[in-house]
Amino acid sequence: MFGIFGTVARSAVAALFLFFVLAISVAAEVSFAKDKLRLITANGRTHDLTVELAIEPDQREQGLMYRRQMAVDHGMLFDFGETRRVIMWMKNTYLPLDMLFIAEDGTVRTIHENAVPFSEAIIDSREPVAFVLELNAGTVKRLGIQPGDRVRGSGIPAADGPQ
Repeated sequence: MFGIFGTVARSAVAALFLFFVLAISVAAEVSFAKDKLRLITANGRTHDLTVELAIEPDQREQGLMYRRQMAVDHGMLFDFGETRRVIMWMKNTYLPLDMLFIAEDGTVRTIHENAVPFSEAIIDSREPVAFVLELNAGTVKRLGIQPGDRVRGSGIPAADGPQ
């Protein structure tokens, strides 16, 4: 008789534990402020985007993990608060992404297109940068983004004046 009650009690404790783990993970979910950003391509075309800002360490750590969708004209801007070599990965990220590695003055330095969802492969900026802009995969090709293009807004200073 105690065997059945013991099994039920263990199951109840396990369910309660899982409930608390889930509650803690939901409560710990990170929120992001939104801002506007303008991308200016070498041919003079401008593209306005709405970005979520990943500024704090917990925001940069979570990034776009667990997201199932993102609007076409949206992205996430990672601000590292310093210029350094940056590495990213796609662990727990459902969305295929394009990544723009951006210098302190807003110049796109390097680009990684079509990052593979859930991959733990390292995506390297290959040089020191201050920001990373993550966009839906295919955006780089669709907008014709290239190294040398400029990004303005969201705390990115314009080296060549306002645009």
